[in-house]
Amino acid sequence: MKIIFSWFVLLLAIAAANSTVLAQTETESGVVVEKNLALLRRDIRSEKKKIIAANITLTETEATKFWPIYDQYVAEMTKHNDEFYGLITDYAAKQKTITDAQASSIIRRWIEIQIGQSQTRQKYIPLFEKVIPGKKVALFFQIDRRLY
Repeated sequence: MKIIFSWFVLLLAIAAANSTVLAQTETESGVVVEKNLALLRRDIRSEKKKIIAANITLTETEATKFWPIYDQYVAEMTKHNDEFYGLITDYAAKQKTITDAQASSIIRRWIEIQIGQSQTRQKYIPLFEKVIPGKKVALFFQIDRRLY
């Protein structure tokens, strides 16, 4: 139930932020919009951490070991997400004039990003299993997958 409520709150925050960003897109320079999007993405990552904390019960010892690994994991996943964001903005910029070859290249890059995300998750499974029980690791990745 906490997950559903947390998702609802996150979706409302995203919707509100997106409507603000969209309104600004029409009136502000691209630099300001980019800064606003960067802030929005940071806020979403912060909310994600709160959702995970609210839904995975960690002992004090587990939390002390879990969160530093989580922060490393997020840093790596952020690189993949930044690549994906760049891919989307590239596609949006070229959408009306894109060639078949460019479209195919974008699809291949998108798949490579997904593979990279999966490899990062696979890398972190044993790292998380060293500090929290397997059931909590499984729950973490269930939540994480839905929030990305």
